[in-house]
Amino acid sequence: MRLNVGLLVPLMAQYSAPTWATLVAGFFMLLALSLSTYLIFEHLSAYNNPEEQKFVLGVILMVPCYAIESCISLINPSTSVYCGILRDGYEAFAMYCFGRYITACLGGEDKTIAFLKREGGSGSGQSLLHHTSEKGIIHHHFPVNYVLKPWRLGTRFYLIIKFGIFQYVIIKTLTATLSLLLESFGVYCDGEFNLRCGYPYFAAVLNFSQYWALYCLVAWYTATKDELAPIKPLAKFLSFKSIVFLTWWQGVVIAIMYALGLLRSPLAQSLELKSSIQDFIICIEDRWALLQLFTSMCSQPSPMHS
Repeated sequence: MRLNVGLLVPLMAQYSAPTWATLVAGFFMLLALSLSTYLIFEHLSAYNNPEEQKFVLGVILMVPCYAIESCISLINPSTSVYCGILRDGYEAFAMYCFGRYITACLGGEDKTIAFLKREGGSGSGQSLLHHTSEKGIIHHHFPVNYVLKPWRLGTRFYLIIKFGIFQYVIIKTLTATLSLLLESFGVYCDGEFNLRCGYPYFAAVLNFSQYWALYCLVAWYTATKDELAPIKPLAKFLSFKSIVFLTWWQGVVIAIMYALGLLRSPLAQSLELKSSIQDFIICIEDRWALLQLFTSMCSQPSPMHS
């Protein structure tokens, strides 16, 4: 069955979210804005380590960004694609901020590379295959272990991780821009698994890009968790990944379930559009995401600055 975009646009223009959904989403949006504003002012009032805190602020701002754009999209579904594109663009920037924040906690790029070289024993002159110690070596998990050899900590490892995270920023920004272009021609079809539209191809590319970025973040955490122990790196990694990656997968799952006709509950049916379901859930989730950030992203002296 081919989607008639010409009929879809008037339908989205006529549709309005139920009053109860608007009120609940608006309440949680205001709560997210209040808590994020409080947290931002807390950082600004104790702005003692700008090299780290400026990137933390960039990550925290993702919460109100998600909340506001999702609430606007819920109230006016005709703007859902454009709000999603703006959300994706800031998400890419937040990913960059998070990577730079971890590097800043280690004392900057030069000190980070020096630390990785020490951990990896770059000056030992021993090859990886003949090195008897597991220290300084990142072993891959299935199925990556069949494709890549173990990574030794050092300059090369840092460049792999840096590019692995930044490639998601580039691809996310590029797909967001192309989505806007395709939407103007009516061939993007957000959430529609139609091979004549752009959405399924972008979803496939972004899924692979996100998997690799997530894998690099896990490897980065494995390599630096002991050095970053004073700032509780696990809480930071989990809170950030839960916002960025789980939100994307949540949207894909909703699109699949909607296409298969599995969303038949009265709650889902009252929202009608799958974009509205996603927007409503994001508005509610942002409260918990902010609370995670509130408890794990507070200013603490980094190990390299203490």
